Amino acid sequence: MNAKKRALGRGLGALLDNSGYEAQPTYDVEKDLLPVGTIGKVPIDIIEVNPYQPRTDFDDEALKDLAASIKEQGVIQPVTLRKLEENKLQLISGERRLIAARMAGLHDIPAYIVTADDHSLLEMAIVENIQRENLNPIEIALGYKQLIEDYKLTQEMLSERLGKNRSSIANYLRLLNLPGEIQIGLRRELISMGHAKAMLAVDDIPTLLDIYQDTLAQSLSVREVEEVIKNITSQEKQKKHPEKDKPASKNLNTAQQAFQLKLEQILDAPVKLKNSTGGKGTITISFHSKEDFERIARILKK
Repeated sequence: MNAKKRALGRGLGALLDNSGYEAQPTYDVEKDLLPVGTIGKVPIDIIEVNPYQPRTDFDDEALKDLAASIKEQGVIQPVTLRKLEENKLQLISGERRLIAARMAGLHDIPAYIVTADDHSLLEMAIVENIQRENLNPIEIALGYKQLIEDYKLTQEMLSERLGKNRSSIANYLRLLNLPGEIQIGLRRELISMGHAKAMLAVDDIPTLLDIYQDTLAQSLSVREVEEVIKNITSQEKQKKHPEKDKPASKNLNTAQQAFQLKLEQILDAPVKLKNSTGGKGTITISFHSKEDFERIARILKK
């Protein structure tokens, strides 16, 4: 592994430090372009968007706030560009700053110019954004996926190159297996990464979408979603192996065991019988959502 690859885990700054270029105070007035390795102002209208930009969602209000700040104080942190042919520059990182600068009415923006091929551009853009701009989980997952596919990497190799835990990378990539509706909810922060990870335990898509809708409607916490999924999984096991998965309780006689099983079949829900002293006991019926409770209640009213 060469020095450039090892530098990826330390961010874009380390990549630039190893690029062989040093900042120069010169400015090419005739072409209105900066030489490679220079920090200076660049006309916004000659900057092309980065096709490998992993961020796809931008908060409008946050952009307006940034534009107002830029209008008042200017762009403090330079964007990073690479030089293309025909006097064009392509954005590597800093798209939020570029968009906000346009909104603020700026005609040029401070920039640092480097050289990079398409693969290096992709790596630099993803590393820069993951470490600095708080991508949403789906954007991070898509960035990881693109790196793996373009570089023919394993998750372990990607872990080494980005300085990220392999299990963390695997968890992000698994998010791409969720239905599109849930991925959109995660992008829009309607649910958290914790909610999404819990939902990955459900294979049945209609059931999964029902859980997602219940989560939104009832503002369920991650722990509550995990409990819902646990109950559903338990019910599914009992349907497949009602006798095997439900060992007979030492405290229940044969008639009680038969009654418990019959009640579960009628209610289609987990039922637990427990004996106490003096012939007393309890019957517990579990439900996983408000709708499930109402379904059980209707059955009991018959």
